[in-house]
Amino acid sequence: MMTDVDTDILIDVWQRLLADPRKSWVLFEHGTCVVLTAPGEEEPAEQATGILKEFGPAHAGSSAGDFGVIDLKDAEGWVVTGHHNDVLTYVGPDEPQDQSEIAVGLLGRSKRHLDGTELHVVHVEDRRGSADLA
Repeated sequence: MMTDVDTDILIDVWQRLLADPRKSWVLFEHGTCVVLTAPGEEEPAEQATGILKEFGPAHAGSSAGDFGVIDLKDAEGWVVTGHHNDVLTYVGPDEPQDQSEIAVGLLGRSKRHLDGTELHVVHVEDRRGSADLA
C-alpha cells in the first residue's frame, strides 16, 4: 500500500535538500520534484510540467525504468533518481514496508510515474531573480 507524505512535510524536506538560492523547483503531488537549474521566461510550473510529462512516466525495460536511490543525510528517507538528473522523488522513512534499496527505488519510480501522468503541481519555489540579491 502506498501512502503519500503530507504536502507540508514534502515542502520542508525539499527546502532543506535544495537550499541553493539560485535553483527554482516545482513539487508534484506524490513527492516528485523537478529542479529548474536554468529557469527561463516560462512559468516554473509550466516548465517543470513539460519536463515531468516527458521524463516522469516509467517504462520498464527502457532508461525510463531505471532508478538510483540516495540515502539522505539532511532528512529522513530517500531520494529516488531517474533518467533525468533534475527529476527527483522523495520516499519517506515510513512509506516502504521493505526498506531495501530495490523496494525504495521501485516505490519512488512508481510515485514518479504517478506524478508524470497526473501532473498535479502542489508547490512552486520560484527563485528566479533571488541570485541577483546574493
